[in-house]
Amino acid sequence: MNEFHRIRRLPPYVFEQVNKIKAQARANGADIIDLGMGNPDLPAPKHVIEKLVETAGKPRTDRYSASKGIGGLRRAQANYYERRFGVKLNPDTQVVATLGSKEGFANMAQAICGPGDVVIVPNPSYPIHAFGFLMAGGVIRSVPAEPTPAMFPALERAVAHSVPKPIALVVCYPSNPTAYTADLDFYKDLVAFAKKHDLILLSDLAYAEVYFDETKPPPSVLQVPGAMDVTVEFTSMSKTFSMAGWRMGFAVGNERLIGALARVKSYLDYGAYTPIQVAATAALNGPDDCIREMRATYKGRRDALVESFGKAGWEIPVPEATMFAWVQIPEKFKAMGSVEFAKLLVEKADVAVAPGLGFGEYGDDYVRLAVVENEQRIRQAARNIKKFFDTADSTLHNVIPMPKAG
Repeated sequence: MNEFHRIRRLPPYVFEQVNKIKAQARANGADIIDLGMGNPDLPAPKHVIEKLVETAGKPRTDRYSASKGIGGLRRAQANYYERRFGVKLNPDTQVVATLGSKEGFANMAQAICGPGDVVIVPNPSYPIHAFGFLMAGGVIRSVPAEPTPAMFPALERAVAHSVPKPIALVVCYPSNPTAYTADLDFYKDLVAFAKKHDLILLSDLAYAEVYFDETKPPPSVLQVPGAMDVTVEFTSMSKTFSMAGWRMGFAVGNERLIGALARVKSYLDYGAYTPIQVAATAALNGPDDCIREMRATYKGRRDALVESFGKAGWEIPVPEATMFAWVQIPEKFKAMGSVEFAKLLVEKADVAVAPGLGFGEYGDDYVRLAVVENEQRIRQAARNIKKFFDTADSTLHNVIPMPKAG
């Protein structure tokens, strides 16, 4: 039987290959230190859970909710943007609550993209940035992911050589998987570029609050004057409040685009469970000491990762933000590619990482490490890896491809 059209358009899910080996190793009794999925292990804030419990189980809140988000939640998100970025939003027309930023992206793609429409997406990038548009029938044009002036000639080429002309440009800073950060000057150039070429700008700001230099909080592209004309920005409560399983996020920005997203969503879902929305409102309106604690925890883990893996002989570039490090595969294993190397780490070092290929073809020389285990476990992972590296030459001569002759 032929595969369904939309399924055919999706590449193989490479993370699944590593997940299978990880599950098998655990079934055999191995203690796998999992630095693969960016799945927060910290608890959601106490006052947020209390609000959920207080609201759940009442006839009024067990009914269908509001697809675009309850009014109080949209107002709370608008207030957050004003406090944090100095950006004013109309909660009725410029804010939609989404089931995490992933669903927001996927349904925005459904709202704006038709078969054959071209969308510019950095490579490597978080999978939904490309797959959401592929499922909507779109075509992806890749550009380098690093937010430097060098990105703009690549963007100009992407516009010049795409037929039809691209409709949208996706960006994500602080970036998953690369942990790159962008400044306001870069965003100013980006908005000017989008306006010059009549592009919709879609910004993923899920890691807005996971940063380590208190003097440089990541900006929003909506801080740029005139950005609202062309931009929608997506945020998430998953990492900021360790509420990943609650599936709560937002799309904010241009009224026409937000209206299109709200309309698509109104046909597809009734929004998150009302008590979750009420609890999310309490999170956004509540004290921010839990956010500072989350940052301090991830910073401590990042430092432990950089130091212990460095000692193990694997240099980690120091990420300024996110819960990730984007790390080159050591030279002697590079020819294997990221999927085989990730499998090898599970089998030989009891450590799981995310293969870079899962984030795009230009990620295949890298793996992504997530600091979602405590510092002790991260140091243990480094010891396991050092042991594996130290014996790799003698035990793996049949596994590691030899350099090509000539």
